Amino acid sequence: MSHERDGIMAVGCRGLQGCGPLEGLRFMLFGRALLAFLVLPGTVGFLVPALLVPRLTTRTFHVIGLVPFLAGLAVLLWCVRDFYVAGKGTLAPWDPPRHLVRVGLYRYSRNPMYVGVLLILTGWATSFRTPTLAIYAVVVAILFHLRVLVHEEPWLARTFPGEWPAYRSRVPRWLIRVS
Repeated sequence: MSHERDGIMAVGCRGLQGCGPLEGLRFMLFGRALLAFLVLPGTVGFLVPALLVPRLTTRTFHVIGLVPFLAGLAVLLWCVRDFYVAGKGTLAPWDPPRHLVRVGLYRYSRNPMYVGVLLILTGWATSFRTPTLAIYAVVVAILFHLRVLVHEEPWLARTFPGEWPAYRSRVPRWLIRVS
């Protein structure tokens, strides 16, 4: 049995007690959110840095790098949850939130998910102290900034014309407002 709601096809979960069309919809949305998490920040924040880390036999692991790494992971997971719960979508460009997300960390930064990934990359670079990981983190930061300027902010302005201007004027793009 299929049900369509908000343009999403969801499969009901037959045979499972207490699992109806709405639960099937939630399961499908959660599955899409999980897939987007694994593909996007999973690749940028975990897979690529892991491939850039030199063999542990040639490098020392510095535990202090766990501080920004774990902080970034917590920020990232919180933001993914907010996209799923408040935004009714995922972090993926092919399945964006249906509502402007203004809760949680989005009250302090318009891009806390990117801040979280950059903290994770800082953790990698600090843990292994390699120029390659540091350069990778800087390149990713520049690419995030360009993506926000060129694609995301214009899309938000078109998609949420009633909410975006006030939100943009109230909340800084990153962590502090640069005038």
